[in-house]
Amino acid sequence: MSDQIKFIVDNLNKEPFRKNYNLITFDSLEPMQLLQVLNDVLSEIDPKQVVDIREEMPEQTAKRMLSLLGILKYKPPGNATDMSIFRQGLVIGSKPVIYPVLHWLLQRTNELKKRAYLARFLIKLDVPSEFLQDETVADTNKQYEELIEAFKTLHKECEQLKTSGFSAAEIRRDISAMEEEKDQLIKRVERLKKRVETVQNHQRMLKIARQLRVEKEREEFLAQQKQEQKNQLFHAVQRLQRVQNQLKSMRHAAADAKPESLMKRLEEEIKFNSYMVTEKFPKELESKKKELHFLQKVVSEPAMGHSDLLELESKINEMNTQINQLIEKKMMRNEPIEGKLSLYRQQASIISRKKEAKAEELQEAKEKSASLEREVSVKTNQTREFGGAEVLKGDEFKRYVSKLRSKSTVFKKKHQIIAEFKAEFGLLQRTEELLKQRHENIQHQLQAIEEKKGISGYSYTQEELERVSALKSEIDEMKGQTLDDMSEMVKKLNSLVSEKKSALAPVIKELRQLRQKCQELTQECDEKKSQYDSCAAGLESNRSKLEQEVRGLREECLQEESRYHYTNCMIKNLEVQLRRATDEMKAYVSSDQQEKRKAIRQVILLFLYCYLKFSPI
Repeated sequence: MSDQIKFIVDNLNKEPFRKNYNLITFDSLEPMQLLQVLNDVLSEIDPKQVVDIREEMPEQTAKRMLSLLGILKYKPPGNATDMSIFRQGLVIGSKPVIYPVLHWLLQRTNELKKRAYLARFLIKLDVPSEFLQDETVADTNKQYEELIEAFKTLHKECEQLKTSGFSAAEIRRDISAMEEEKDQLIKRVERLKKRVETVQNHQRMLKIARQLRVEKEREEFLAQQKQEQKNQLFHAVQRLQRVQNQLKSMRHAAADAKPESLMKRLEEEIKFNSYMVTEKFPKELESKKKELHFLQKVVSEPAMGHSDLLELESKINEMNTQINQLIEKKMMRNEPIEGKLSLYRQQASIISRKKEAKAEELQEAKEKSASLEREVSVKTNQTREFGGAEVLKGDEFKRYVSKLRSKSTVFKKKHQIIAEFKAEFGLLQRTEELLKQRHENIQHQLQAIEEKKGISGYSYTQEELERVSALKSEIDEMKGQTLDDMSEMVKKLNSLVSEKKSALAPVIKELRQLRQKCQELTQECDEKKSQYDSCAAGLESNRSKLEQEVRGLREECLQEESRYHYTNCMIKNLEVQLRRATDEMKAYVSSDQQEKRKAIRQVILLFLYCYLKFSPI
């Protein structure tokens, strides 16, 4: 019971209730407050139940809650007599009745919301049979039933769409993003239109661009068709290869097979399949069913607490001790016949386990061979895609080896020629180095002779002059080319500037007119703005006055409401005092001495008598 109350309090403190209860305050609620809490939970499930319990008769409240609980398929514990007790407890707000209802409702709030929503449309109206004899009533009832069926189908489709992963928020975001992209594209198209209108023959260019786009789309469509045909061809080739492989295997099996071997193989397959169907698969199915039943049992049980786990552990320990005692008793008996039977049972169980293991190994080997065949077919298809050849077998492989040998001899010859070229290249490198050294020596000798003759650096200066003259001629040629290019560029720029001026002349005229219009519109806008500001200021002052009036009226309303609640509380206090006074009068007037003794007057007189009697004078 404490776990139940804790669960109820935790859920009532969460959204959307936010009651801020603890265990003590919730347990100390009065029956009327408890019924209000139950009504709040029911109103969260069905919004039609939003009612203040104080303004409703208890019988109406009980009837309304019972009807909703019946729609939600709540089953109170017990039989028919308990049902009457349940109704009475619901009327008076009994805790043993309301706590289980709250626990059940808060456990499955979302599911019950859906059930209450569907009940609003799926609970059929009971129409008497005598009314159905009228044609209009019968047609209306038939339309009503058809609408219910249509609602069922639409609700199923809606649930499927909700579970399919599509979100309305995501779709709205996509639509808004598409609309923004559409606006941007429209603006871009308008800018491009304005830019294109200034170009000569823009209509012809647009027509050509349209034709180009159509041809590109047609090219893409044809490329897609080509790719689809390639895929179809590839699949057809794969099917042909599979059929050819099957044909080869069947021919090979038919060539090597005899009737006796075929019958033997078929008998083995039949035995294996019959063993799998009659022994292995039923055992696996039975074990899966047991596991499923156990899991369903675990799911259907309520959540366990620490005390439940301790009880289960104690039960497990007791069962283990009983099993150990039975085993010890069986070992004390030590019957020889049972011992022999146990040996045979052990051998039979070992053989059955070996049989199951071999069957599993055979099944795994079959699956492995099938997977390897699939991999081989995939690899062959990949080699064909990349332009490779098929895997060679038999005579084809021998021919391939002979070709490879002939190619290896050719390779060796070519390799020998390359080695000769490399040796010759080394010799040429060595001669080049020797010639460079000789050139350097000759240069040193030439410099020494020039120093002796008094003309040192003559050869170097001559080489430099030749090099500079060659560079000068190249630069002169480049200057001539650049001057020609610059003159052509100037001519083109002048022609472009003149064309642009002629094209911009009408636009400039229009721009001047538009500027004048713009100045007129700005003046008119300033006038309208001043009028708007004055009107807005007047409206703002009126709004502030109205807000002050509304604020004063709200304060008066709050004062009246507080005065109403105060008078209502005073009336309740006076009613309680009046009730006490009537009870006192009844007790004082009644002839029963026990009732008179309960009266406050008699109690006070007795107290004064005792006080006067026992007090010291």
